[in-house]
Amino acid sequence: MSQELFTGESFFRPESCREAAHAGWLSRLAKRDARAGQYAALGNIRRTRADYIHAMTVARVNTKGARRWQAGHPWIYRTDVTERPMMDAGAVLVHDNRGMPLGWALWSPLSEISLRLLDGNPDAIIDQAWWDERIASSIARRVPLEDHTNALRLVHGEADGCPSLICDRYDQWLVVQFMSAGLERFREEILTSLRSLVEPAGILARNDVSLRAKEGLPRETTILYGDVPREIEVHEYGVKFLAAPWTGQKTGAFLDQRENRHFVGTVARGRALDCFSYHGSFALHLAKKATHVTALDASGPALMRAAENAARNSLTNISFVEANAFDYLREKEREGITFDTIVLDPPAFAKTRNALSGAMRGYKDINLRAIRLLAPGGLLYTASCSFHLTKSLFLEMLQSAASDSGRRVAIRAFAGQPLDHPEVLTIPETGYIKGALLEVMD
Repeated sequence: MSQELFTGESFFRPESCREAAHAGWLSRLAKRDARAGQYAALGNIRRTRADYIHAMTVARVNTKGARRWQAGHPWIYRTDVTERPMMDAGAVLVHDNRGMPLGWALWSPLSEISLRLLDGNPDAIIDQAWWDERIASSIARRVPLEDHTNALRLVHGEADGCPSLICDRYDQWLVVQFMSAGLERFREEILTSLRSLVEPAGILARNDVSLRAKEGLPRETTILYGDVPREIEVHEYGVKFLAAPWTGQKTGAFLDQRENRHFVGTVARGRALDCFSYHGSFALHLAKKATHVTALDASGPALMRAAENAARNSLTNISFVEANAFDYLREKEREGITFDTIVLDPPAFAKTRNALSGAMRGYKDINLRAIRLLAPGGLLYTASCSFHLTKSLFLEMLQSAASDSGRRVAIRAFAGQPLDHPEVLTIPETGYIKGALLEVMD
């Protein structure tokens, strides 16, 4: 069966399984390299491992650092590096304190996270072929999403074995983030892989994240290849909305709640309220089954975009209210207003560990008020994107809110991140979304 990649209208040319897709992509890369003369599966001579060691030098880590890798976490901190490589950022071979090689890592001289594991095989060669195969494997895992959306994350950093690399796809265009100095050393190899594997119309770097400053890197938003429009129409499960890759949140839109939006849309009913609506992505799904949806946000410009998205879907049962969510819920409780479906998807209340205590109070308060506003049998989908609020603390907070409400509240489903945002069990930092569907039973 032939393997074709995206060329315009469809998202991926269909292969029924990710293994076939992976094989097709790698076959295509081999043909590319044969033409370019860069390397080939048959007979091209690569640089030897000794050449690489000479060029890249070696880092040595203590027992604590080595055990961290052995436990499945890819980071080694500055305090656990006993001998620093005498080189700028890039890839280095890592040894333990006995001189035994542990594998290859990205080296960031200025970062608190000094080493990020790339490959546990000391004989690996971190070259174009290596990046081609690693990125092709990551893309292949996303094949099951092809029938549902034209926007998804192709590479989710450490979870996909590509530490500090983010790559999101919006229809024909890619948005990338290089979030470590070590990764920047391989910018050209990564762009070559992406262009060969995906054939995008353009690639935009959203390197405006604060993390880059800690790596000694400039913060910038810039075109790396082709051109990328200011707005791109996203399709997900029959709903359409505009992403803003140059200026929007994250890389242009919130892709990590896609499946949760769809799920909540399938169970929504009656009068619905979407708090922290932003551009209305939850509200659009709710409106498919609810009789009426109130999209609530503190930002007037965000609600204007939400209204445009509603019109794009020919939805006339959504009203838009500019207000603080906490104040609005208190006001509706005083008025005795009830809703049949409520969505709470707030921004991160706990952006640091020190903010966790106050965040817990904020999460509990808003969930308590939402529970009180639900009609008997009403549904609440509530979420947190705060990494520091763990799953256990999230459930503890919901239990406390339910207890204080005086109502009988059942948990109907627990939600996390979608296929394209994998959460690796040994790397807690790869997961941050917690969601729960609750039902008020009386």
